[in-house]
Amino acid sequence: MPKSALKRRLDKVCATYACIETSELDKALKEMTTEGLIIDNGDAVQLTEQGLKLGKEWESLLLKKEPILEIVAGLVDGSITGLVVILSAFIAALTRQAAIFAAFLTLTAVSITNFSSFLLGGITEDLADIMTLQTLMNYSLSDIPDKNERDKSLLIVKKLFTLLGKEIHRSNLYAAIICGTTTFLAGSIPIITYIVLSPPLNIALSLTMVAIIVGVFLVRYRSKKTRVHWKITLYETIAIVIIATIASLLIGGIA
Repeated sequence: MPKSALKRRLDKVCATYACIETSELDKALKEMTTEGLIIDNGDAVQLTEQGLKLGKEWESLLLKKEPILEIVAGLVDGSITGLVVILSAFIAALTRQAAIFAAFLTLTAVSITNFSSFLLGGITEDLADIMTLQTLMNYSLSDIPDKNERDKSLLIVKKLFTLLGKEIHRSNLYAAIICGTTTFLAGSIPIITYIVLSPPLNIALSLTMVAIIVGVFLVRYRSKKTRVHWKITLYETIAIVIIATIASLLIGGIA
């Protein structure tokens, strides 16, 4: 990126205050070059591999760009919902029309609930975390002895966190969409398999689909992200799914 473009973007963040001088930007870029985060090509700068990695880590921390929780929650909730619906329809010997109504009513309700929970809960939690981080940064910057520099730094932080708040709303909307969609797809695939096919093939293939979603996609994804051996993740995931499914069936039977 050209340094002039970088300066314009920083000035835009600071609005009309022009709080970053060119000399200060050059000094910061020099320090980042020394730390191996960027490559200074004279009139332009370029992120190094280490700089890109660090940038992604900060982006993931502040904006939750990598939807780990959303995908895991969607796969778990969708799989459990699909499994409960299939077993309930099989045990109760529901007709195809009744199974379709019950299945997609339940699955839609769970998907919309996940969407709403991740949207509202995510925004609330992330904004609370950001406010805490801003308070800590303001406290750290208050130690700057020069009043002008201190006020300038506090102003930059305030502007940056204002922009960050807007990005948080956008990222949580994406997260909610991902979670709701993943929930619906993970549950609808085995349910459709059960409804479309004839017994006893439908129950066998639909349960196989649930096993594939849980045993392959969910376990593999969790194992990769947590860097835990897949066998440990498999046992843990299966135990949670079985307990949740049995509990749902028992509560449904009592009701």
